Amino acid sequence: METALTRLVGVRHPVVQTGMGWVAGPRLVSAAANAGALGILASATMTLDQLRGAIREVGSRTDAPFGVNLRADAGDAGDRVRLIIDEGVRVASFALAPSRELIAELKEAGVVVIPSVGARRHAEKVAAWGADAVIVQGGEGGGHTGEVATTVLLPQVVDAVRIPVVAAGGFFDGRGLVAALAYGAAGVAMGTRFLLTSDSTVPDAVKARYLAATVRNVTVTTAVDGLPHRMLRTDLVDSLERSGRARALVHAVRRAAGFRRLSGLTWRRMVRDGLALKHGKELSWSQVLLAANTPMLLKSAMVDGRTDLGVMASGQVAGVIDDLPSCAELMERIMKEAQEVRERLTAVR
Repeated sequence: METALTRLVGVRHPVVQTGMGWVAGPRLVSAAANAGALGILASATMTLDQLRGAIREVGSRTDAPFGVNLRADAGDAGDRVRLIIDEGVRVASFALAPSRELIAELKEAGVVVIPSVGARRHAEKVAAWGADAVIVQGGEGGGHTGEVATTVLLPQVVDAVRIPVVAAGGFFDGRGLVAALAYGAAGVAMGTRFLLTSDSTVPDAVKARYLAATVRNVTVTTAVDGLPHRMLRTDLVDSLERSGRARALVHAVRRAAGFRRLSGLTWRRMVRDGLALKHGKELSWSQVLLAANTPMLLKSAMVDGRTDLGVMASGQVAGVIDDLPSCAELMERIMKEAQEVRERLTAVR
């Protein structure tokens, strides 16, 4: 299926596997790429050396194009941009809107720039700065998310910009792909659906928690870092929501200390990173620390399998997913279903 997205990045299918921290590593990214989707490597939880090694590992596993997701507000964002240019990465995606200067540097080197946004005005801004495409995530999506549903946000953005728009939030099958195309999107981006594949390195026990979840078990909370964050409802989430400020601060300091040992960051750098995530919000000190070490909370679940100590970012679609196909099986299923849906619609006319 050829669309503006497939022509832009050179993949076979108009599907993006999103850059999920601790989840979108070399194995999942290369499997998605080999299956014909655009695999995106998550780099926010990696050092520069680890990122270089991960890029090279993906390259050793696939000849297909892939991308790297960057945090635009990271202190070393410029270094990471230069690294992916040097390593010949095809696509740079961003969790937040990158600066005009970073976009220009990437485009000059021939890298395709695809920021993720959650509002029409943000899409208009990055399009004016030269972004090649944009991923627009509605409120159904996992992780940090907004309040506007994909079915409302997507047509707004499609009408507002003249670059390819990729729809995210609530997609998991061929019907959703066709629906997104009908809205004017050039493809869909999926996180939770790729997390729940046999190629994902997330522990089996954690995948089982996702598969057992209903739509009601997926919630949006601000208790973790002060920002709306969609995740599975767990005992930890309930505890954070019930905690007073003093208890929450003790909990946050303990988590922050663990993340500091893991990452090598100084306390000053962690607090600065946490404050950078405020985005105009009023955060308590416990939320600032939790914002700075949210990666540690994700690692506890997604890598260590400790769902009692970590958080489990999740799109609402977790409540309707009940199997763990390989990426190849998933893409074959999605594209077959999309073709069948299009044929039925044609027959109706």
